[in-house]
Amino acid sequence: MSNEPAENDTNDMEYQIQTELSERELLSIGAIVALWGSLEYEIFRQTLGSFSDSEISGGRLPKAMNNMQFSEVLELWEARVVNNAAGKRREVLQKQCESIRHHYDFRNALVHGMWDWTIDVPEKITTIRVRKKEVRRTHFTGDDLASFASVLGTINFKIRYAGGLEDYANAMDLQGAHLSRRAVCAMTNHPLADELFRPFLLRQEETPQK
Repeated sequence: MSNEPAENDTNDMEYQIQTELSERELLSIGAIVALWGSLEYEIFRQTLGSFSDSEISGGRLPKAMNNMQFSEVLELWEARVVNNAAGKRREVLQKQCESIRHHYDFRNALVHGMWDWTIDVPEKITTIRVRKKEVRRTHFTGDDLASFASVLGTINFKIRYAGGLEDYANAMDLQGAHLSRRAVCAMTNHPLADELFRPFLLRQEETPQK
């Protein structure tokens, strides 16, 4: 412990490293992280639901259900949920499974890579990571991030409601009355409301005037 008076600590200058990312880029990255986490949760939940109560309570679940590797849970989900779905639902889920695998490496590059950029092309960000002794570089722009976030939003909807709007409506009927976090904060004048509505306001501000 320091012998210096506690009040001296408040006079010290605090230094920080900034990300050098734009507000739009940060917003997209946050959406990607949140939506991918939601995707992993839903796939795990559906896969777990494909096992009987006795298998779950008896500890007879496959090792993949320890949830240490999402790729292994994804394989189980495809085998036990997707391939057992019928008709149009199966087709929709198969496409989502393909899309998840297609974007899997891009997501890992964002989350696990070391970020860099160059003076010549400042709008392009590069992530660098080493996998199996191979140096991998992934390049993306703000548009790429926004597009990826949008894709993940669609995938999340379709793995939950493979039957489309009819599935969604049925789920809402079973759920009963529901207020979103945004609606609750708006109705109660909670300070968080401004932040929850900000992404929409940003989009409105960026819309070109006719």
